[in-house]
Amino acid sequence: MKAVLQRVKEAHVKVEGRIVGEIGHGIVVLLGVEVGDATRDADWLADKIANLRIFQDDEGKMNLSVAQVGGAILAVSQFTLAGNCSKGRRPSFDTAADPEEANRLYSYFIGKVWEAGVPVQTGIFQTDMAVSLVNDGPVTFVLESPKGK
Repeated sequence: MKAVLQRVKEAHVKVEGRIVGEIGHGIVVLLGVEVGDATRDADWLADKIANLRIFQDDEGKMNLSVAQVGGAILAVSQFTLAGNCSKGRRPSFDTAADPEEANRLYSYFIGKVWEAGVPVQTGIFQTDMAVSLVNDGPVTFVLESPKGK
């Protein structure tokens, strides 16, 4: 599984012009599921993201997690993170998980983040979404679950 994290001051996702998920300060997670990903990958990412110390403490150091600052997560499925652009000019999506499995693992990931004590808002899987955010910092990270471990 792959995830792009952006620390935000606020964010929302719209489907057909209607806000379906919205947070104040926290993290926007764009989540991509690939062939071979399993619940262990979602477990690893959910734990990593919920506990990643990317928010500033009183001394201005990145030392606090999203839960510690009372933040939330906006999780958006992102099929294109599985895109391979190494050959030609059109991305290949051969490594993307099939939609049913991707949705299962996306939903599982959301549940694990909730279990970690972090409120989660979402987009709607397999729809055309408009994601708006105010990046805080900017602070952006790319994570990939360790395969086969």
